[in-house]
Amino acid sequence: MTHAFDPAGRDTVAGKWGWFVALGVLLIMCGGIAFGNLLMATVASVYYVGIIMLIGGLLNLAHASQVRGWESFFFWVLSGAFYAAAGLFAFVNPVLASSVLTFLLALALIVAGGFRIWVGFTLRPLAGWGWIVIGGLVTLAAGLIIAAGWPVDSLWILGLFLAIDLVMQGLALIAFGVLVKA
Repeated sequence: MTHAFDPAGRDTVAGKWGWFVALGVLLIMCGGIAFGNLLMATVASVYYVGIIMLIGGLLNLAHASQVRGWESFFFWVLSGAFYAAAGLFAFVNPVLASSVLTFLLALALIVAGGFRIWVGFTLRPLAGWGWIVIGGLVTLAAGLIIAAGWPVDSLWILGLFLAIDLVMQGLALIAFGVLVKA
């Protein structure tokens, strides 16, 4: 089974190249706005995570009502309640929630960087193993830098990541749109 893009669909995508470019420009503009106020972008990120967690918690509670006779009913209720409470917490105190999320981000980057370095060294007999190690070192360094600035940097770091992501996605869509047109 091949996962290659259907060549017949290329013309359809190429015919819409302008939409990709337009969306890319809009995303870059949104990224610029986020760069202009990293605190508000951080709060927006926390609200986004909060709404997703609140919805997830409410869905878990709804699911619990469907398995009322099951022995795991209490687990589903607690799971949904804690998840919904965490979502509400993000709305009640987004600055403190951003601190928690930033700490978890730093921890995740440190662990991921360490694993990538380890995997890179296990691939040492193969060509290119050093690139895996370098990528791991960059990830580890990012995590350590974020951890070193915690909790003060929590006010802007999530907003910075959001702004960078918006700009990078915008650039990728513009490049895709222009290149698919050709």
